[in-house]
Amino acid sequence: MPDTTSSTQLAVIGGGPGGYAATFLAADLGMQVTLIDQEPHPGGVCLYRGCIPSKALLHVAKVLEEARQATRWGVTFGAPTIDVAQLRSWKDGVVQKLTSGLGSLATQRGVTFIQGRATFLDATTLRVQPLHGAEQRLSFAHAIVATGSRPTTLPHLTCDSPRVLDSTTALELPSIPPTLLVIGGGYIGLELGSAYAALGSKVSVVEMTAGLLPGVDRDLVRPLSARLQHSLTAIMLTTTVVAMRPEPQGIRVTFEGPEVHEPEQVFDHVLIAVGRRPNSQGLGLEHTRVEINPRGFITVDAQRRTAEPTIYAIGDVAGEPMLAHKAAHEGRVAVQALAGQKATFAPYAIPAVVFTDPEIAWCGLTETQAQQEGRTIEVASFRWGASGRALTLDRPDGVTKLILDPTTERILGVGIVGSGAGELIAEGVVAVEMAASASDLALSIHPHPTLSETLMEAAEVFFGHSTHVYRPRRQQAGS
Repeated sequence: MPDTTSSTQLAVIGGGPGGYAATFLAADLGMQVTLIDQEPHPGGVCLYRGCIPSKALLHVAKVLEEARQATRWGVTFGAPTIDVAQLRSWKDGVVQKLTSGLGSLATQRGVTFIQGRATFLDATTLRVQPLHGAEQRLSFAHAIVATGSRPTTLPHLTCDSPRVLDSTTALELPSIPPTLLVIGGGYIGLELGSAYAALGSKVSVVEMTAGLLPGVDRDLVRPLSARLQHSLTAIMLTTTVVAMRPEPQGIRVTFEGPEVHEPEQVFDHVLIAVGRRPNSQGLGLEHTRVEINPRGFITVDAQRRTAEPTIYAIGDVAGEPMLAHKAAHEGRVAVQALAGQKATFAPYAIPAVVFTDPEIAWCGLTETQAQQEGRTIEVASFRWGASGRALTLDRPDGVTKLILDPTTERILGVGIVGSGAGELIAEGVVAVEMAASASDLALSIHPHPTLSETLMEAAEVFFGHSTHVYRPRRQQAGS
């Protein structure tokens, strides 16, 4: 039997971006909140082993790449010396600063934080096993499950070797391997592969489909693919890995595919980056009425409530897309709903960003999705070769495009590829959410010279009167 029993108004299980956003809002609304997570501070996978450490490494990678590119501008630097231990320490310092800051915010708000593990005994009771201290029972009025996700494994490629990495171990930066194979051409594989390539590894990527970043509009992927052809050692498409075997000098990998010329190769390390799966098991949900779908996601309604009225679920464990900002927004909606406020999770645009070089970002309806759904759209694209700011940055390889309703001129989606696309996409999100028209965007004065101008210019392209692109003029609606 547990040594202690306590109660709380709201129990939040999982301290990632969704969990701590929900916790903090609930506390701000005057609720008694207990947050339970296995890490020493809130932050979750995103801060400890995902978004933040990977972006720290990608920043270093970008600096290294710009130093190499500077020779084109008449500036030459010597070959860089990379201190892996110091780089790892700097990355860990960024993580520590953010997570400890979140711990302070939790304390300031009066949140009870328990470092440990929680499982449901029933619809209003948790068994809590703290990392330090005695097991306890925690009764609650409501609970929010925000347990996130974990890297997907490939059972048929079991290979017991420290040379085989996943996204978590790769971010620990154990070393810079001379050669690295990345299995998976999605955003995780390309981000980490790009970082290691910039640090000096000879990186190869293998992807089972016919293109990198499956599902992303091809015109956005092309500039990235072209750049990766130069920075990576090999990109193997329509190719699968059928076997891996550890050897003294590395991992021997066997490939299959119509274009495979060398079916067996040896790599110093292999990174498996084929996606993530929800952490919905081992939570005791079988003791409640919570439903889990065949893919392992907890089923929720528009307010993030499960089939058990006292339990909500948010973030990766509640469905795709598995994005930190989506989880945070869901967390706030769930808290507002249980507080009796009118709130539903019904966004028109959830931005997605691939932090490669160049970055790719999109929101709302994509061209690929419109084609699959048979929707009639019009696409207006502005290529960055006509952007003065892009040319001053020596990055003319970008594209900004709008997906529009040809009748109403409403902006349905935005896609951007180019340097800083992740920052630029926020304006697109506002445009889609506010049902802005092409005219609204075209008439909004943007500063010059900036990359943000490309959004305005894309809208002007739609009407055929972009200053820097010639396109036959079209009549505006109602004229």
